[in-house]
Amino acid sequence: MSELHVKGLSKSFGPVRVLQDINLEVRDQEFVVLVGPSGCGKSTLLRLMAGLEDITVGELLIDGQSMNDVPPAMRGLAMVFQSYALYPHMSVAENMSVGLRIAGVSKDAIHKKVASAAEILQLTNLLDRLPKQLSGGQRQRVAIGRAIVRNPKIFLFDEPLSNLDAALRLQMRLELAKLRQDLKATIVYVTHDQVEAMTLADKIVVMNEGRIEQIGAPLDLYQRPVSRFVAGFIGSPKMNFIEASVATEAGRGVVEIDGETGRMELPKANAKVEGRVTIGIRPEDIRVGEGKEDGFPLNVKVGVVERLGPNSYAYAHMAGGSPMTIELDGKSAVKVGDTLRIAMPQDAIHVFREDGKAVR
Repeated sequence: MSELHVKGLSKSFGPVRVLQDINLEVRDQEFVVLVGPSGCGKSTLLRLMAGLEDITVGELLIDGQSMNDVPPAMRGLAMVFQSYALYPHMSVAENMSVGLRIAGVSKDAIHKKVASAAEILQLTNLLDRLPKQLSGGQRQRVAIGRAIVRNPKIFLFDEPLSNLDAALRLQMRLELAKLRQDLKATIVYVTHDQVEAMTLADKIVVMNEGRIEQIGAPLDLYQRPVSRFVAGFIGSPKMNFIEASVATEAGRGVVEIDGETGRMELPKANAKVEGRVTIGIRPEDIRVGEGKEDGFPLNVKVGVVERLGPNSYAYAHMAGGSPMTIELDGKSAVKVGDTLRIAMPQDAIHVFREDGKAVR
């Protein structure tokens, strides 16, 4: 069993607090992804787990044992960094085994561990090559292999795919998903790419300004974000946001959107909210060419059309200037300059208060 618990953790660099009151549970064989914009504290949290930074307040436990004062080498963790950090004069096999050789592991044991890791990572035919003779994806697999041979309790990944091009990133995402099944390992993975998070994670931790905004399964965060920040960060293209106001009429919440004459009744669950709000709706939930009976009707003018094959995206503006992204069928004839009549189905909208919190 390999579990990790973070309890009330905070981290400060001098007077600057970069993490505040972090509570997180990583279960055995769980793939947990930390996501958030640059500077939100996700890499710092990973370094605290690894023991590369000291904890200011709180406690870190691995398998129930406090790790606050345990040196990094004694925690049973292996970390894969954004940079491959391979020795250029060493072969693939030597790079993968360098930590074992420093630890004094026998040659026979090293050979078995390296051979096993190479087979898992499809590096068997590359063990004699130098790093300069490898592609970016192969170098990253060597870095992962160096972690695997240590047989750690928990793997820590710090944006391991950010140096790869788009095609290699897709390939490596698939390989990491398969690797996770082969190793049956506990993994904590940091990325700023929410597509990686949605693809790989059992559980996503969304961070913002040193705090955890929401923890949950990928689809939970996508379908039920607790804040405007989470709603805008999870999903590509991101959710549309429209400023609006809500009034109560006959005990029911009624929405009026700025610059538009249309009105829409809120779902019963949101009927108690009043005043200024933000309405959110995802591009794929917008209906084109449908009337009032299907939801709040709007007219938007198309400024850009992005055609991706099976689907297209129209980037439009409402009468008041608010941007609107709409997912279209790939065969759609919509073009720049068109005015579209769209509708927002009532059951697809999200409502956020002025403080950014979702009305649940």
